[in-house]
Amino acid sequence: MTKTRDFTPAMKVSELLDKDPSLPGVFTRMGFCFGYGEATVEDICRNAQIDPESFLIICKVYSQEGYRPSAEELKKADLSVIVKYLSLSHSYYMDVALKDLAASLGRMIVPCGEDLQRAIWKFFTDFKEELLKHFDYEEEYVFPYVGEEDPGISDEDHSGVEETLEDLKSLVMNHLPANADQQEAYRALSLINALAADISKHILLEETALERHIDDSQEGNALSSREKEILVCVAKGMINKEIADHLNISVHTVISHRKNITRKTGIKTVAGLTVYAFLNNLLDINSTQRTR
Repeated sequence: MTKTRDFTPAMKVSELLDKDPSLPGVFTRMGFCFGYGEATVEDICRNAQIDPESFLIICKVYSQEGYRPSAEELKKADLSVIVKYLSLSHSYYMDVALKDLAASLGRMIVPCGEDLQRAIWKFFTDFKEELLKHFDYEEEYVFPYVGEEDPGISDEDHSGVEETLEDLKSLVMNHLPANADQQEAYRALSLINALAADISKHILLEETALERHIDDSQEGNALSSREKEILVCVAKGMINKEIADHLNISVHTVISHRKNITRKTGIKTVAGLTVYAFLNNLLDINSTQRTR
C-alpha cells in the first residue's frame, strides 16, 4: 500500500494540486475556482464553509493509491462534505465525461459499417443508463440518510457500472475493425480509463460515507444485520467474490464489512470467526462443512 502523504489544511493550494493530476478536477467539481495565489486549503474551505480535513479525505482518496480513511479519520469527518462532492460529481459525469466519451466514440466509428455503429451506441447507452440508475440510488437512498440516526440504507451493487466500462474497453482494444479511426480509438481508451478510475474513487467515497454512517448507527460493538450475514458466509468458507454474488453487493462492500467485523469482534482468522458465529447462535456448526 502506498504511504499516505501528509496533506494538511495549512498547505498552499498550489502545492497540493501538484501532488496528483486528478486533484484539479476534484477542486473544480467542488466549485473552487483557479487563481489560488498564496491561499491555503484552509482558506478556500473556510470561504466555502466546509471542513478542510473532510475535504482532504476526498483529495487523498483520489490521489493516493490504496488509501482508505481510518476509523479515526471517519469519526472526525463531516460527512456532508463528502456527500456534497458526490452529488456535484454527478453533473461532471453527465455533462462532461460522458459527452466527451460519446463524441470520441462517434468519431471513432465513422468509417465503420452501420451494424457496428449501432452496436457501439447500444453499448454506450446501456452503460449510461446503468450509471444513471446508480446516481438515482445515491440521491434517493444514500444522500438523504447519511448522518441520520436510522440507517435505512440497503447495499447497492456497483459492479455493473465498472464491468460495463471494462467490456467497452475490451471491445475497443480487441475487437475494433482496422478501418476505425485509430487516433480516436486511442483517445476513447484514454477517456474510458480515466472514467473507470474516477468512478472507482467515487464508489469508494460513497462506501466510506456509508461505513461511517453504519458505524454511528450501531451501539458499541454490536454487529449489524448485514455484518452477521457476511460473518455466516465467511464461516461457511465463502470468499469475498462468492459473498458479493450471494448477497448481491459489491466486493468493495464485502471487504468494508469484513473490516468492521474484525474491528468489532477483535477476531482476525476465519477459524476464530467461525467459533464466534457458533457461540453467538448465528449458525449450526455443521453448516460450515461446504460441499465441494
